[in-house]
Amino acid sequence: MCGIVGYVGPREVRPLLFAGLEKLEYRGYDSAGISVLNGEQIDLIRAVGDLSFLRDAMAENSNGSAPPVVADGTGIGHTRWATHGLVTEANAHPHYSTNSRIHIAVNGIVENYVTLKESLVKDGSVFTSETDAEVIAHLIERHYNGDLTKAVRDAYQDLIGHYAFVAMSVDEPGVLVGARKECPLVVGRGEGEQFIGSAVPAFLKETKRVQYMNDDEIVVLRPDGVEFLTVDGEPLAREIDEVDWDADTAEKGGYETFMLKEIHEQADAVAETIGERAAAEDSIDLGDLGQISDHLLRNISRIVVVACGTSYHAGLVGRYAIEEWARVPVEVEIASEYRYRNPVVGPNDLVIGVSQSGETADTLAAMATARNAGASVLAITNIVGTRMTREADGVLFTRAGMEIGVAATKTFVTQVAAFYLLALRLAELRGALAPHDLSSRIAELKHLPHLMSEVLDAGTATIEKVADQVYKQNFFMYLGRNSSLPIALEGALKLKEISYIATDAYAAGEMKHGPIALLDESTPVVVVATNSPVLSKLISNIQEVRARGARVIAVATEGDTEIDAHADEIFRVPATNAMLSPLLAVIPLQLFAYFIAGHRGLNVDRPRNLAKTVTVE
Repeated sequence: MCGIVGYVGPREVRPLLFAGLEKLEYRGYDSAGISVLNGEQIDLIRAVGDLSFLRDAMAENSNGSAPPVVADGTGIGHTRWATHGLVTEANAHPHYSTNSRIHIAVNGIVENYVTLKESLVKDGSVFTSETDAEVIAHLIERHYNGDLTKAVRDAYQDLIGHYAFVAMSVDEPGVLVGARKECPLVVGRGEGEQFIGSAVPAFLKETKRVQYMNDDEIVVLRPDGVEFLTVDGEPLAREIDEVDWDADTAEKGGYETFMLKEIHEQADAVAETIGERAAAEDSIDLGDLGQISDHLLRNISRIVVVACGTSYHAGLVGRYAIEEWARVPVEVEIASEYRYRNPVVGPNDLVIGVSQSGETADTLAAMATARNAGASVLAITNIVGTRMTREADGVLFTRAGMEIGVAATKTFVTQVAAFYLLALRLAELRGALAPHDLSSRIAELKHLPHLMSEVLDAGTATIEKVADQVYKQNFFMYLGRNSSLPIALEGALKLKEISYIATDAYAAGEMKHGPIALLDESTPVVVVATNSPVLSKLISNIQEVRARGARVIAVATEGDTEIDAHADEIFRVPATNAMLSPLLAVIPLQLFAYFIAGHRGLNVDRPRNLAKTVTVE
């Protein structure tokens, strides 16, 4: 979850590090710091809170002191999301060795840090934080004998956990050494200067030429080049990729927030994801899925989806579509639970891991569990070159582009679109849909981005008005049935994430089995009531809600007048195939949560306690 940035080169390093940290804010953080080589010492500046506090600390540090030695041009920066230890300046990164000559920035968890710390303290190491990460600095110091690369390699052998880190030493100016174990780290290549970070945005303004690290690798950065090594010191070849993002994609583009901008990018993102894959009228082309062959898709007995959070909800929508269109049984599992079960899974199963970042620790572990049991594993993700893409048998990429807002919006809808594509491809290969029905579903899918644009172009006046009326309420309930249930879950999650309001979401038919006791005349109940085979049943559930005096806010299909008598407020979306309506219904719920959070004066792009990329358990 933490953000790392590093630089070696001729330029003043502090502004570069700070700019990189600003680009990593979307990952979530509670403190930040930078370490910069300055002659015979490393200057360390840390602060709790957002980056404005670090900026102030940097300004205070520079007043009346000599500027950093530009010729050294070596530094690392870090944004921390607390796992071990309280949110304090002492626990903020970078951390340093007992002699202060080695500094490190770490993302992840060191599982054996207690044992290591006891050994290091016995040898004389002096710790200054409560974190597990600090042991890495002391381990490197223990192994250091004039060669930082070898010391990092030796320290790596002592560590158990999942982590990425970058180290620097006073004794080796112009050198950074990074290591990766199940947490992201990527190198940016420049001319006479090099960059390293947790993600490409950390240095995208400076270079688009990148090299991705794999697990159990060491990377050495010097101004004139980059060297990749195994942990045993063997050299590795590594291609340089050219990313197609530009710096402007990380800007707000005229919108007040990244989240609002990304909500409005959803139609284009879905269109990109569908793209040439649905170009034919009667066939879906998923391109190269690696070892996930057509033969395998024809013959699988079952699909298991493993995911977390918003990606889990996308998997729930995918289950409805795959079972409806392809007639393949689907289970959807919370990855953090699945990884610690002894699941019944094997060679006839296809396991689909879903993660916007491609680095979600629990989902990666669940995928590994399934693959070790003999199942084939398909990844659905947004980011090329991530660990998920390397460990899966095949990858179906979404095409959402860069998403900065912590609360997922366009990555969710593109994940759902990817499931629709997969469902139709399965139906095609297995003959589960008649040719005419297959062609109809493909045509409807291709029309979906246009309908999403209609929702966004219709304006937000009604949604804003209702949000203004209810934003002070302290409890909401969301209800749905059939394929609208995952959207109720996702809508509730968005409200919780960015407005901090206690919210429950249920299958509407389950409400009378307990949750109905929570309702009174002050409770807003949001119901996803778009056209579906069970709409009449859902209306009966709405009547049960209204009988308790609760206020009903419905998302409904244009032209459906039956719902008018049963809802106090209605957000309308265009009519489409019932299985596709989730991608229309979710947009008003995203905006509803957005406006409620805005009325409560909250930062929707960086909600408290959350991180964009969850690389720890």
